[in-house]
Amino acid sequence: MDTAAGPLTYRDATAADVDDIVALIESAYRGDSSRAGWTTEADILQGQRTDPEGVLQVVKSPDSRLLTVERDGRIVACCQLEHRGAHAYFGMFAVSPALQGEGLGKTIIAAAERWAREAWGVTEMHMTVISVREDLIAWYERRGYRRTGEMTPFPYGDERFGIPQRDDLQFELLVKPLA
Repeated sequence: MDTAAGPLTYRDATAADVDDIVALIESAYRGDSSRAGWTTEADILQGQRTDPEGVLQVVKSPDSRLLTVERDGRIVACCQLEHRGAHAYFGMFAVSPALQGEGLGKTIIAAAERWAREAWGVTEMHMTVISVREDLIAWYERRGYRRTGEMTPFPYGDERFGIPQRDDLQFELLVKPLA
């Protein structure tokens, strides 16, 4: 995708990218900076969304790929792809709040799905989304994901995942066929 600001470049993250990726993810989901975009979780979670150790673990994992998306030499988006047998897991998806609403998200998720299908031969993409994030779930549904109703508990008490501001958080599994 080319834009007035310059073309997007996709590449695998390296250990040198970890701090920039953590900053991007935090800016997209937590704190006041996240309110510039629509993916904010600032009203339901405080504290961190991820940390350098968690991002580095994904970068180094042989079954994962942390895709970075750059524009003009700056990381503006990222996503994790993890090979899990017949399906791939999609996570750590973040687009700079200043660029949200420009169509980058749908372009990036389509590229990630295509890559997972072609490189790993997977037939489905899975992801988990906090179930109270109705606007985000609706966005994924418009991209072909379906709600499964399969829930997993939020890790209350583990501040590596944030400090919940409500007591009804859980993750719902969303699935999309890639055939």
